[in-house]
Amino acid sequence: MTDSADPTNASAADTPPRSDLAGWSRAPFSAVGLSYDCFEKGSGPGVVLIPEIPGITPEVLALADHLVSSGFTVVVPSLFGTPGGPSNGAAIARVIGRLCVAAEFRAFALDARRPITAYLRAVAADLASRTPGPGVGVIGMCFTGGFALATAVDDVVLAPVLSQPAVPFPVGRARQIDPGLSTAELDRIAARTTSDNLCVLGLRFSEDSSSPRGRFDTLSARLGDAFEVIELDSSAGNSAGFPKTAHSVLTTEMRETPGHPTLAARQRVVEFLTERLSEPHR
Repeated sequence: MTDSADPTNASAADTPPRSDLAGWSRAPFSAVGLSYDCFEKGSGPGVVLIPEIPGITPEVLALADHLVSSGFTVVVPSLFGTPGGPSNGAAIARVIGRLCVAAEFRAFALDARRPITAYLRAVAADLASRTPGPGVGVIGMCFTGGFALATAVDDVVLAPVLSQPAVPFPVGRARQIDPGLSTAELDRIAARTTSDNLCVLGLRFSEDSSSPRGRFDTLSARLGDAFEVIELDSSAGNSAGFPKTAHSVLTTEMRETPGHPTLAARQRVVEFLTERLSEPHR
């Protein structure tokens, strides 16, 4: 990022990018006893983008369309919420109420193998079977952040990206440092960092209590240099003007203002996917 424009300069562009469902195909996908509609668009190597709460919002679609324009075939599973619907308090409350009790997500469970990740691995395998390149990337955000990492137990997932992973919900110290997947799954992923040159990208805001630093510390301890961390400064008085409550790095906090930290973070995600999904890494 070479433009040094002041990202704190207020302008009409000081809102997150948004998009809609135009051009996206929609079809159900069933696996492991679960079935959800999946939206697909683009060409090139495959990327599974798992939405954050409350679902496939205009901000999530903006990220998806950016990935498409960057040369990827993108599949967005609709695991919850109303596709294309807005992100507001009412929608978030409705979705959280359901997710807290849904067995496939296990929102509070420690050291948990979550059934939804088996479904997402099937989505990733299907996408890999019909797109170019040696494998696929998977991006999870907020509630689904850790799900992206858990898909990497399968060889076909070569580029897991976890942005502000928030599960298990960080109630108490044990959940704050829980990596968001089972010990067996993390063991397998750690082994792949050696055997398959697997790398993982993680993003969070420095003061984000919903996605605590302890979770990234746990992952860093297990994955070492294979875990690349982008932590955006949201402490008091930070130069970009992020509030302490800043959470969604790639969507609601995203600003397409030259020099903005979230723009650089999104650029690094695209670079990471491009690097890892090229033939030499397989």
